[in-house]
Amino acid sequence: MRVGILGAGQLGQMLALAGYPLGQRFVFLDTSGSPSADIGTTLIDPQNQQLPDFLLRVDQVTYEFEHLPVELVREIEKHKPVYPSSRALEVCQNRGLEKDLFTRLNLPTPEYRLVNSAEELAAAVKELGEAKQKPVIAKSVTEGYDGKGQAVLRSAEEAPQAWEAIGHKQLLVEAFVDFVREVSIIAVRGQDGEVVFYPMAENHHVDGILRYSLAPIPDLQDKTQQLAETYIQALLQELDYVGVLALELFQKADGQLVVNEMAPRVHNSGHWTQNGAVTSQFENHLRAVSGLPLGSTQVLHPTCMLNIIGKAPALQAVLAEENAHLHLYGKEERAGRKLGHINLVAEDATTLVSKVKALARLLPDAPEPCFSFTQS
Repeated sequence: MRVGILGAGQLGQMLALAGYPLGQRFVFLDTSGSPSADIGTTLIDPQNQQLPDFLLRVDQVTYEFEHLPVELVREIEKHKPVYPSSRALEVCQNRGLEKDLFTRLNLPTPEYRLVNSAEELAAAVKELGEAKQKPVIAKSVTEGYDGKGQAVLRSAEEAPQAWEAIGHKQLLVEAFVDFVREVSIIAVRGQDGEVVFYPMAENHHVDGILRYSLAPIPDLQDKTQQLAETYIQALLQELDYVGVLALELFQKADGQLVVNEMAPRVHNSGHWTQNGAVTSQFENHLRAVSGLPLGSTQVLHPTCMLNIIGKAPALQAVLAEENAHLHLYGKEERAGRKLGHINLVAEDATTLVSKVKALARLLPDAPEPCFSFTQS
């Protein structure tokens, strides 16, 4: 099976690493001009000249990130199977379409407004924020990720500066959600409609960038996991989805879940599955898009993923921890850049948190790990 991957970053590389044992081989189509994947064959094509060659080399196509021209994916669909579909891509790369889908499926989301000017932004801040004495978050409707294209506003007077700084023609403005933790769920749907779910992870973000993901959450009630599965299952069915889908949510103090956003691909908060589950999210994505039976999502060990951001740690010190599994992406150091991650496993959550705190001290500029279930 020859698999084509749109994009050539670390997610594509980890997909290929998971697919080689399955007998799959990979061709990447990089439209950015700066690929980092160093496996298989990469066609560097910022001028969109190599699509015919790419199509000749592959049997089916998937993608590693959602910031792709939908028109390109629709053109590929005329020639080769593409999973997930262009419809899923179109919805997931536009926060307005995404929120509309959540609303139509009765998935609870923060109250929001779409605004088209600094004046409309100021009005939304007054309505959703100042009137409730809470901040709001403004996000670009397209292209935002890892905290980019976002701003927190506490007064309408901040609207002109925020509008200028984000620099997009349309913004999504969301009301504040009083949550106790950020969580996510990863699901996989096969071509035959089979669906499997991974246990939810608790996520710790700083400045919009994920720093830690821990799964399974030790004090998570079964009904909360089931509720998240119900929400993501509705999305999978509506989109006739094939592959891995990630759904990020806020959990409130009463246990209720509020849907934040989804990603049509393998996801940073699912990296723990590489060493903590029977089948990783990467292998299961490839099983799904290739029409193979899905693998078990059973947890092997409590696991925490620690992102390596900006600067690499001393590798000898990291690898001296016998339960640490290092995954480097082959990227040069740069502020805010994801250089790799570490999956740390332990026999129980208490031991895991203790080891995570010790390991985090080895990562340059890493924030103190903080998990809701450890708080009084």
